[in-house]
Amino acid sequence: MLTAKRAWRRFTRASQPAFESFVAGYVRFSIWWMRLYPVSWSSNIIGTLGRWFGPWFVVSKVARANLRAAFPEKRSAEIERILAGVWENLGRVTGEFAVLDRIWDYDPANPGQGRIEVVGGEIMARLRDDGRPALFFTAHTGNWELNAITGEKLGVSGGVLYRAPNNRKAADLIERMRAQTMPGLIRAGRSAGRQMVRMLEDGEHLGMLVDQHWGQGVTVTFFGRPAATNPTLSRLARQFDCPVHGMRVIRLPKGRFRIEITEELHLPRDAEGKIDVQGGMQAVTSVIEDWVREYPEQWLWLHRRWR
Repeated sequence: MLTAKRAWRRFTRASQPAFESFVAGYVRFSIWWMRLYPVSWSSNIIGTLGRWFGPWFVVSKVARANLRAAFPEKRSAEIERILAGVWENLGRVTGEFAVLDRIWDYDPANPGQGRIEVVGGEIMARLRDDGRPALFFTAHTGNWELNAITGEKLGVSGGVLYRAPNNRKAADLIERMRAQTMPGLIRAGRSAGRQMVRMLEDGEHLGMLVDQHWGQGVTVTFFGRPAATNPTLSRLARQFDCPVHGMRVIRLPKGRFRIEITEELHLPRDAEGKIDVQGGMQAVTSVIEDWVREYPEQWLWLHRRWR
């Protein structure tokens, strides 16, 4: 006898291709629609909608719990203000994705004149010319997609590790769009490790987001609470003994962005003189915590970082 549960499973499997096509079509239409207008329009519209409606979504319960645990001294009104800002920032990131190729207008000869300003451009110039591999860590702050564009635009060859959406057709569409502005994309998966090692062996540069939960990771302290963190960055730094730098995007008023590249972060070493994996990730996480404390409304509090 066919149980209701088994029938539902059959139905979901049978309808999965149609559902994926629908989602991919929706993403394609949204991108087409957003590219019809000036850069600021879709950012402003979707950002405003995010601020108005986002706090009512169920997932906002996760963000509120995270914010209260991280900032026990803040009152409820302040927590709600930050949460509204989180949703606005996420909405703006979504609206800006379709026009990333139009956002970048940084001119080293006239810094501060366009939408993009860069702090630490001289660091990128050194890395570009020293012939050595290097690692970059970043977080879901500001419009984090701009991190992946920065290296290529400043002449620093390399790649970026990223996690593709679960919807295969939507993932392929998004990857094709990213490839236009982000060369060297490495999709997280079984072959990602080999690709990253090969890239560093060739003296190139690699960036990755390291601020999300990773079940099999090392444990670090983030806002005073234990958090499981992907140790790949520290492991690669240990293997290649290469410099590690931070890079973040800060959203500024009037549709502008500041991209900051830090000087080399000297990670702790063990008794053998090699980079300590757990200690290295703690050092990186502490930098990210400082970033989040400075602009809490620009970080993705919706993620279950602590479990």
